Amino acid sequence: MSFPLFVFLTELPMHRHRLLKIFMALLAGICVGAGPAHALTAAEATAIATGETDARIEALNKAMATADDKTAAFIQAMADGDVKVAGDKVFIVKDDKGLDAISGAAVTLPEGVEDLINNNRMRGELDNALAALKLFSKDDKLRMEGVKALLKDPDEARLPLVEKALATETNAAIKAQLELARAAALLGSADKTRRLEAARALGQNKTPETKLLLNDRLKMETEADVKGQLQASLQAIDAALVWGDKLGALFSGISLGSILLLVALGLAITYGLMGVINMAHGELMMIGAYATYVVQGLFQKYLPGAFDWYLLAAVPVAFAASALVGAALERSVIRFLYGRPLETLLATWGISLMLMQGVRTIFGAQNVGVENPSWMSGGVQVLSNLSLPYNRLVIIGFATAVLLGMAFLIGKTRLGLFVRGVTQNRPIASCMGVNTARVDTYAFSLGAGIAGLAGCALSQVGNVGPDLGQSYIVDSFMVVVLGGVGQLAGTVYAGLGLGVLNKLLEGWQGAVLAKIMVLVFIVIFIQKRPQGMFAMKGRSAEA
Repeated sequence: MSFPLFVFLTELPMHRHRLLKIFMALLAGICVGAGPAHALTAAEATAIATGETDARIEALNKAMATADDKTAAFIQAMADGDVKVAGDKVFIVKDDKGLDAISGAAVTLPEGVEDLINNNRMRGELDNALAALKLFSKDDKLRMEGVKALLKDPDEARLPLVEKALATETNAAIKAQLELARAAALLGSADKTRRLEAARALGQNKTPETKLLLNDRLKMETEADVKGQLQASLQAIDAALVWGDKLGALFSGISLGSILLLVALGLAITYGLMGVINMAHGELMMIGAYATYVVQGLFQKYLPGAFDWYLLAAVPVAFAASALVGAALERSVIRFLYGRPLETLLATWGISLMLMQGVRTIFGAQNVGVENPSWMSGGVQVLSNLSLPYNRLVIIGFATAVLLGMAFLIGKTRLGLFVRGVTQNRPIASCMGVNTARVDTYAFSLGAGIAGLAGCALSQVGNVGPDLGQSYIVDSFMVVVLGGVGQLAGTVYAGLGLGVLNKLLEGWQGAVLAKIMVLVFIVIFIQKRPQGMFAMKGRSAEA
């Protein structure tokens, strides 16, 4: 049986009536908390935009607890520098038009309106607030980005926002990250029990970011039991991350080795097979890199829609550019210096200086940037502390393809047969009808073209400049000599071996000492085995 509420109230004793009023008030409060977000007020906007930094941050955190679309728009305008103030009035300026910060209605800006000044701390808080607002996006990707941003700079003041997001999150992966963000925020709590709980929870998340958070807290922590838990969590994380570090060093070594292999493959022909000490080999690489840069510029200007595929056009262009320069170099200089290694060394060194100066004249002395196509950006996340960049993976695959192509060319084609014949016994090859001069030009051009391919690959992992080749010329000679002159398999093993060895030593002794130790190792190895890892077999070994 139903009856009006007011009749019921009048029939209650006074104390019951008072209790019911309290209950109704509480119910109203609950309904407000569960209802729509609180709209931003003019007073809140003024408090966020003006005053001392601490007070502004406090006002921002309060507004974030019940943020709505207008709050998000206002925070975004502040982050973009579109907010102006005049006394206690706050305005948003878009396209030179004044808008009311609350309603968004067009208004006339008063005289004396000033730009809002945000210091670095305030800008950081605004960025964190915008990241926190992503927690309620419908897009899973945006919500994950928001959680990761909060993890980088945890703050207990945003704990209510994280709790609110946790209550509504349905994605298991994002929910797990939110739990981590909650623990990270509690790590700075004034409550010892909460800090202890957070330190224990964070120990279950084996990531470098978590390790950094725990280390930062360990420096500030004063409670002995909390310190002990922090150290235990750090030990657990270190034990979990050790394999990622080892595999990361191995991958870096293979990546460096593939680059050294690309650089040394061309030299394996010009020096290993032909016996020409070409000190301009690094500059032939540089030409390939600049050819890639030119192709990139042409695609940006004339074919912007096909920019992602410019690298496919740059590969043959880089090969052709370096091969043509190599052919001109062999025809004009090298062919007159065969059998004269010292004169060849000096002549090619002088040519390398000329090529570098020519590039400086055409492109300038500053480095130029070559962009990765979109399909080479990013990487594969294998472990929490191990990411394999796509550009490095592509270079490893590219080096493998070039190696296989070169092995097929030298071992299975008519040109390869002629090159091997001329290098082993030039008079007999000439008597058999081989045009040795033409074969020399083809072989040298091939080595120069492969150097151009190396330059094309190097442009995807670093800047391109006139001194690019100087950084790799010594390493490429070391690879060829260590592997065995004229031995393709030795070049492969030496390139990959030196790359891995260098990266492993870097993790142990640092980059400088690692380089010195590698050089000492090569000197000792060559003294004990001058022919390299793979010695030439047959009669030509004594030549």
